Amino acid sequence: MKPSNGASYGASRYAAWGVFWGEADLKPHLMRYWMNNERSAEPEVFDAEVRRVCEHYAKALALHQEGVHLVCTAEKSGIQALERLHPALPMRPGSIERQEHEYVRHATRCLIANFEVATGRIIAPFIGPTRTNEDFAAHIEKTIATDPEGEWIFVVDQLNIPQSEALVKLVVKECSIEVELDGKGNLGHIKAMASRRTFLQNPTHRIRFVYTPKHTSWLNQVELWFSILARKLLKRGSFNSVEELHKRIVEFIEYFNRTMAKPFKWTYKGRPLKV
Repeated sequence: MKPSNGASYGASRYAAWGVFWGEADLKPHLMRYWMNNERSAEPEVFDAEVRRVCEHYAKALALHQEGVHLVCTAEKSGIQALERLHPALPMRPGSIERQEHEYVRHATRCLIANFEVATGRIIAPFIGPTRTNEDFAAHIEKTIATDPEGEWIFVVDQLNIPQSEALVKLVVKECSIEVELDGKGNLGHIKAMASRRTFLQNPTHRIRFVYTPKHTSWLNQVELWFSILARKLLKRGSFNSVEELHKRIVEFIEYFNRTMAKPFKWTYKGRPLKV
């Protein structure tokens, strides 16, 4: 029999639906993201790329002793210079720190950082308003300038900027490699991104790149350091300008290198190939 009260009828209807969802083991109020892994069709290639990165990490100390620089490089873009309108209330016995939720947004900066795997230090950081191909190539050039004749291995992701024409031209110049250029001074037979990546990861080059597979940012050790930066500085920071944000990041890097830097204990070796 239908209940006389309309509200009671609605409640009973929703209760009935709740019983149905429960019996069917369905949770329509919940949602979880998932990723369609485009590499799943070729697991051998994916596993080989993961192992290549991990093998470099395992050899980091030996490479460092030989004078080879193994660094993990990535960019943290969109770092906001947020200024809190009121100071935070410090923690007290029985009360946690409280932070004012209102803020003024000044602007953003991009940080491109190198994590030296053997020592855990951050070297030659770049902080600027953009993250273009030219910015990244200039950052790599600045990094190489700290040891112009040294051997450099950069662990990077497969986004566009670590595979750009500007980066190829930089390696060509620094390693004195002859390549074919067209009439406009552009690359000839290595215009395509796949060709540029093959060139940049050539193991015979003094300056070369090792690429992590797609969707594996966790393989790049500098991402672990970015989480330290966020927890120790950015999360609770208040910055009245992008200039102050820049200054505070530089100061934190100097402090980190002086007091906290140490290599990460990397134990992952990659999944074995299935037979």
